[in-house]
Amino acid sequence: MKTIIETQDLTRIFRTYKKREGLKGSVIGLFKREYTEKKAAYDLNFKIEEGEIVAFLGPNGAGKTTTLKMLSGLLHPTSGEAQVLGYRPWKREYAFLKQVSLVMGQRNQLWWDLPAIESFNLQRDIYEVPNEAYRKRLDELVELLDLSKILNTAVRKLSLGERMKCEMVAALLHRPKVLLLDEPTIGLDVVMQKKIRNFIKDYNREHGATILLTSHYMEDVAALAKRALVINFGRPVYEGSLDALTEKYAPNKLLVVSFMKVVESAELAPIGQVISNESGVIRIQVPRNSVAERASALFNRFPVADLSIEEPQLDDIIHDLFTDTSHNESEKIMETAQPRDQLAAIA
Repeated sequence: MKTIIETQDLTRIFRTYKKREGLKGSVIGLFKREYTEKKAAYDLNFKIEEGEIVAFLGPNGAGKTTTLKMLSGLLHPTSGEAQVLGYRPWKREYAFLKQVSLVMGQRNQLWWDLPAIESFNLQRDIYEVPNEAYRKRLDELVELLDLSKILNTAVRKLSLGERMKCEMVAALLHRPKVLLLDEPTIGLDVVMQKKIRNFIKDYNREHGATILLTSHYMEDVAALAKRALVINFGRPVYEGSLDALTEKYAPNKLLVVSFMKVVESAELAPIGQVISNESGVIRIQVPRNSVAERASALFNRFPVADLSIEEPQLDDIIHDLFTDTSHNESEKIMETAQPRDQLAAIA
């Protein structure tokens, strides 16, 4: 497979002035300034192959958006290198820009005071999309996202969800080969989130686009990506398949059981840890490697009416991975992260 995105020790450090308190501090600051540094991204090394959809995960402030900005050319790295489609992104060559799109849920690329259709027409001219191809693509996207009634409405009057749908249209009119998606379903209802996910999946399949996706909606990640890059405090924590991530950071499964008569939670302690007991449905956490044994014990000891086995939710896994009581705990996670050669074997 052809490598589309590759980084080598990619690092971005933000340097900010540390202002002293009071008038005296301000005067001193005129002659002697103190600065603080934040490593938004640090020594990132990864490869993404042609046609892959890769989830880029981490808590708020981990450095995900900073990395996407470097890959799109909006930010220049402090050190390190990156190649996207064979180009150095921050050189912002026209041939590169015509093949890449960045969609940011919290940023607006549309003209605020103009109707959305005017921004789409401008995108057509900037990317030199032939009129016939432009009209066909626009009609397809407008129908899919149900935008026909708002095309002539000023962007500032649209809801967040409507603006996000228009952002997706603007990003895809020129058929980019690389899509960098930063929270693409933010502000959308559940039905529209599913439509957007299906559209991204179809776009990837039909056009072979390479997609790097960040999202706090784990449904997006689970539905679209097979591989994940996880960072925290700007540093890589994990790289590999989502299945391997589940196995590494979720050593337990859940037995979801209902009984033919009342069974108290305390009676189930030998089976595993009771997580919840609501409306007659009990969820029991058991070690992944003893699921069959524990399920068999349930059937032998209790009047089971129904039993199912569930994987923990991906968002719970990510939450547990980054719920640290201190920075030292986060450092401990990074120290125990798998070496890159082992990760490659998993992937």
